Amino acid sequence: MAYRIGVDVGGTFTDFLLRRDEGPPRAAKTPSTPADLSEGVLAGLGELAAAEGKELGLFLGEVKLIVHGTTVTTNAVLTGEVARVGLLTTRGFRDALAMRRGIREAQYDNRYTAPTPLVPRWLRLPVTERVEVSGAVRTPLDQADLDAALTRLSEAGVEAVAICFLHAWANSAHEVIAESRALAALPGAYVSRSSALLPQIRFNERVSTTVLNAAVGPVLSRYLDRLTARLGAAGFRGVLLLMQSNGGVAAPTVARAAAASTLLSGPAAAPTAGLAYAAPHGVRDFLTVDMGGTSFDVCLVRDGAAAMTAEGRIARYPFGLPALAIHTIGAGGGSIGWLDDGDLLRMGPKSAGATPGPACYGRGGTLPTCTDADLLLGSLSAERFLGGRLRLDAAAARRAVETIARPLGRSVEAAAAGMLQVIDASMAAGVRHVTVERGHDPREFLLVVGGGAGPIHAAGIAAELGLTRILVPRNSSIFCAAGLLLSDLRHDLVRTYVTPFEQADRDRLRGMVRALAADGRAALQADGVAGSQASLSFACDVRYLGQYHELPVSWLPDEAAEGDLSGVAKRFHEGHDRLYGYALPDTPLELVNVRAVALGLTEKPSLPEVRPGTAALASQGSRRVWAAEERGYLEMPVHDGERLGAGARLRGPVVVELDTTTVIVPPAWRLETDRHGSFLLERV
Repeated sequence: MAYRIGVDVGGTFTDFLLRRDEGPPRAAKTPSTPADLSEGVLAGLGELAAAEGKELGLFLGEVKLIVHGTTVTTNAVLTGEVARVGLLTTRGFRDALAMRRGIREAQYDNRYTAPTPLVPRWLRLPVTERVEVSGAVRTPLDQADLDAALTRLSEAGVEAVAICFLHAWANSAHEVIAESRALAALPGAYVSRSSALLPQIRFNERVSTTVLNAAVGPVLSRYLDRLTARLGAAGFRGVLLLMQSNGGVAAPTVARAAAASTLLSGPAAAPTAGLAYAAPHGVRDFLTVDMGGTSFDVCLVRDGAAAMTAEGRIARYPFGLPALAIHTIGAGGGSIGWLDDGDLLRMGPKSAGATPGPACYGRGGTLPTCTDADLLLGSLSAERFLGGRLRLDAAAARRAVETIARPLGRSVEAAAAGMLQVIDASMAAGVRHVTVERGHDPREFLLVVGGGAGPIHAAGIAAELGLTRILVPRNSSIFCAAGLLLSDLRHDLVRTYVTPFEQADRDRLRGMVRALAADGRAALQADGVAGSQASLSFACDVRYLGQYHELPVSWLPDEAAEGDLSGVAKRFHEGHDRLYGYALPDTPLELVNVRAVALGLTEKPSLPEVRPGTAALASQGSRRVWAAEERGYLEMPVHDGERLGAGARLRGPVVVELDTTTVIVPPAWRLETDRHGSFLLERV
């Protein structure tokens, strides 16, 4: 037997999906272990081994692939528990990291301050050197100056060194020398070089990304060392891959070198999973939402391609590495309800997390959370939560929610209903951020729902947005873990060439395309990808002449091979009109960057099919459940989701329970099970 396992570490639970050569997949969830996330990973693998009736060592010996999505780097930045970093930069630009773009993010809030730089000023050391934007050397690198700076960093005990010189994207020679000397002077330090990580213009994004990479590099390296050591000691001899923010996977060596590429690793597999589950319905335009224990992640997929961005942010620090345009808010099952200074009810962003968890978990939590409200309103079963492995404490949930109900002068049930209304509205606002604010009508998209808490709240989110179709995969609670096993190896490459379209040198463009293609193929060969499994695509970053921001525009292979930008121009005007509501076809265009994506196509397991079956076989009685649109309780039939076969139909109001999630089907909705066991909800 050969196994493949997807492992997604979240803030509250660590999710697992096991696929075998033959037979149905197996899902598992274990509490995350914030002190050492690798402990939760090994605990979940042990649970899978036991379910397969095998000793852990024998089981892991048969696992040929583990694909891992991790929040290690994300949590490090959010909590400030990053490595001590020293920055080497061009003399005169020492304070660029603190100055940022010189623009306040909240322009009309004069109390809004920038986040504290990840490198304090005394560790930001200037080095005498200067390269022109053309790549010509104006001031040679002063190696004595460089060595003195490295000595100071060594004495300061830095764990990592970030190297970012002005215009190094045009000529990396000085940075390469500095990297070599830094590795010699600080042999145990992590060294991050901007011209290797992000060779493109915009100094603010490049220096911030390089510093972020250096800050999380040692953190990710230590985690991978612990994880690989534990896996190896337990008997694992297969391949380990890590999820990247761009929606592709990478080998650990690649991830270590570009640790910042994992800053959004956790939710990045959701669009890939969404494509697989939506395909049987002929849908390529959809929204993925994933409501777990701590956060709510949403991403738009149009024509089968997830929205991307090269202007990401984490904890308000900008980073320029390509990433899925995932919008995340603090809204999950563990989100804590509280009253602000005006006695208005709020939900999140703080979460009870895995420890102590919601009050109803009985692990010492006392604060009211979304899960507590769901339990009190009948959406959750106290007996069947996590397949019965964790019995929920309704009395503890009531005591917690009462701390909100009492000052509001409401009943506990009314306060719990208010908590659900607030969090559903917050999540709907998150969906609007990636749709309405980017020129899309959310009503045109199917809502594909993931996360353990997602199916409970999906209809509430849909009601806020006017959506009429929802798809809940049977494995929605481990949605991203499923996507991990469907992801391809990916490398993003970029070269800067700032020029008006009319002045673009076709020979130079063709040369850049050939160079990017060669670099992409070399990276895939290093991953062991055969030529037949390699795929290359190109894009251009374009703007109107004089415009500050640019848009990424696809560049078709035939056009790229000829250096022809005419098709890019047409698609840019169309994209600008869709995003901003206008286009200026007579205004000259300017090219900024040329990008390439190298994909190593992986072997993908097919979705298992379920047997046909009727709803009658799955009936499990009924219970009182709060119906938000009716503003009251309804007696809802309960069905066992595991026993609903393909073609089974139900009319709301109804509750569908699975071991790791619950689907709430309100009145005016109907549910049908597709051939893969997913639940399609439609408003009638």
